[in-house]
Amino acid sequence: MEPIFDAHFHIFAAGGPMPGNAGFVPPPFGVEAYRARARKLGITGGVNVAGSVQGGDPRPLLEAAAALGPGFVVVAQADAAQDEAAMRALAASGVRGLRYSLYRGQWADPHAVADHASRAAGCGLHAQVYADAAVLAPAVAALARLPALVIDHLGMTEAGLPVVLDLARAGAKVKASGFGRVALDVPRALERIAAAAREALMFGSDLPSVRAARPFAPADIDLLRAVLVHDTAAAFYRAG
Repeated sequence: MEPIFDAHFHIFAAGGPMPGNAGFVPPPFGVEAYRARARKLGITGGVNVAGSVQGGDPRPLLEAAAALGPGFVVVAQADAAQDEAAMRALAASGVRGLRYSLYRGQWADPHAVADHASRAAGCGLHAQVYADAAVLAPAVAALARLPALVIDHLGMTEAGLPVVLDLARAGAKVKASGFGRVALDVPRALERIAAAAREALMFGSDLPSVRAARPFAPADIDLLRAVLVHDTAAAFYRAG
């Protein structure tokens, strides 16, 4: 089985801090539950991403990544109150990037995201944006100037796809993940992104797929393989 790098999954440890989001608290999905699913898929590394339900403490994410072993890294939650000292401390701890959630209401202004992410980039952290990409249109120029940018879940909507294509052409990575939560034609979107930027797409399982209309299915990997030229995710995340 060909090794797979999972650029987007979540660990919700039982008993860990879980403030929730809009009243939603997910059921536990721990390291062993993820490992059992990952083993069957041939996953050998990946990115434990901060969910909107988890709050800003990166320690549970780092502990889970360490328990999963070499090749697993972390993207933590972005907080407007983070100063450069806090950002540098996150990078030193092994965090690779910060996630900006406009889709779940934690951030609202894409210009503010671009400004915060620019400062984070100077501290060694890339930006990961979870949004209906259509709302990013006013800040496309600023976002395109970031040295490293990742768009979650194909940008979520058909209306956002033109923005995703513009950012991919500028060098952004696009996570081929969450196919059961998006409002677009997934195979067509994958084709268009791959045509716009040959190495933009990165696979993510989005496990455990909480709040998705349809959970992840192994066949989702086949959709990406039909268009993927070269998987650059492990190198992008410096997951060795």
